Amino acid sequence: MSCRLLVRTAPSCTAASAVRCGPGAFLLPRVVPAASRCLSLSRPALSPSVEGPNAVPAPPSIQSPPPPPGPSSVSTSPHPKLSRDANADWARPYVPSSSAAPASAPSPATTDVGGLAAKKKKAQYVTPRPIYTPQELAGIKVTHRDLMGPRDRVAYALVRLMRWGFDTTTRYSDETGKMSEKQWLNRIVFLETVAGVPGMVGGVVRHLRSLRLLRRDNGWIHTLLAEAENERMHLLSFLKVKQPSIAFRAMVLLTQGIFFNVFFFSYLLSPRTCHRFVGYLEESAVHTYSHCLNDIEAGALQHWAKTPAPEIAREYWQLGEKATLKDLVAAVRADESEHRDVNHVLASLKPDDPNPF
Repeated sequence: MSCRLLVRTAPSCTAASAVRCGPGAFLLPRVVPAASRCLSLSRPALSPSVEGPNAVPAPPSIQSPPPPPGPSSVSTSPHPKLSRDANADWARPYVPSSSAAPASAPSPATTDVGGLAAKKKKAQYVTPRPIYTPQELAGIKVTHRDLMGPRDRVAYALVRLMRWGFDTTTRYSDETGKMSEKQWLNRIVFLETVAGVPGMVGGVVRHLRSLRLLRRDNGWIHTLLAEAENERMHLLSFLKVKQPSIAFRAMVLLTQGIFFNVFFFSYLLSPRTCHRFVGYLEESAVHTYSHCLNDIEAGALQHWAKTPAPEIAREYWQLGEKATLKDLVAAVRADESEHRDVNHVLASLKPDDPNPF
């Protein structure tokens, strides 16, 4: 006699198992796990036959057969991709491949809910930078690239014009000891609010160009955005030393609005001229920070050699716990010399050339 297992399901998530032997079938209730969603079968289960020559009387008691050791042909488990089980792989929080992922979701007792681990080690949201050695910091030189062609002359003339207006506003003097601490801080903070604009403009323009032309950028975007972030870190470091006044902030707002738009449209017209302009502008920045270091060593800003550097600067440049404002100025000058050389090289390349950096 052939036997087979029939399953009848109902919307209430219960099912009845029937062992069918011959023409009749006996229905035995069997509960399906509540986590599954059941659908009613269109064909009802057969009822036991009690009349006719082939009638089979119902036995007094029939036990439900035990489940087979292997996987059942009729699965009552939810689909793995549609499950809402917290142990499903797709439902677990993303863990970077560099860290060891736990075999199962951590228990609430072992989860750092209060952020204690975050307090012990602060998150870093900046691009990693090379660490300068003392020899590299001391070996920075003030250089100037000779003018070659109309682009260089236009760019250098604009830098000279901007520097004249900036020197007049901040009462800058190249004579040692003529600048007070307040004048130095005003000049440095204002300078860094402007210096962070070109890299961001260049990165945004080239990013949109890559999307628009449906082709790669050849590595320029990363370098330009890293430069903009580096200049912003200069500003944030010195803001720990000086908090600008309302008038100073208004001047920064006005200058940024004008300079951003002018540089943006200029970059659309001639990127090479803009990079040459930034190269000459960074030459001026290296000159300014070198003069600041001279004032520190000469005694005009002697306390900067003893004042601890801000924590944000020590972490960014990894200056050490005993770093001073003098070390901060030296690190910023090294960054400016790097931007100077990078932009002079980019100005000599075609827009589609690979970035050598």
